[in-house]
Amino acid sequence: MENNQLSPNTLAFIALANEYCSAIEQAIECEKEEFVAKMLKLLPRIYISASDINIKESEEDYCVEPYLDEEVYDRIRGGIAAVMAEDDVFLETFEEDMKYSETPISATISEDLADIYQEMYNFVASVRDVSSESIKSIVITCKEDFASFWGQTLCNVLRALHSSFYK
Repeated sequence: MENNQLSPNTLAFIALANEYCSAIEQAIECEKEEFVAKMLKLLPRIYISASDINIKESEEDYCVEPYLDEEVYDRIRGGIAAVMAEDDVFLETFEEDMKYSETPISATISEDLADIYQEMYNFVASVRDVSSESIKSIVITCKEDFASFWGQTLCNVLRALHSSFYK
């Protein structure tokens, strides 16, 4: 294998990110049960794939560009909220402020999935038409963001989706 070829794990992650974006973009066309079932199958695969990324270094320093604009984000979030209806809101137990609050803190499935969508959309848009070395740098950045932000969001929303599906 050449030094600048992408690993099967990296290719799988890119494919899953693209599949997630497509599923989220089509959410409004789905019934709630169908959409939730799709997310319950896709999100754990994304988590495992992101966890398995093992790129230590890259010669380039490349950041993930913010391709997704606010209007599209809001449209995606609103579409998911419409599909989820009354099941959109859930109690958030991993919110940092929760330990200081006597009032429950709520979150929404739609916002969490839209936040993950934003990360995945920007990632997929960033890896298009760049060199393998640049892709490695982008994947490293995405993995760091996974560890510090969207991985926990994914776990939290997965719990809420599970609750919605199996209630």
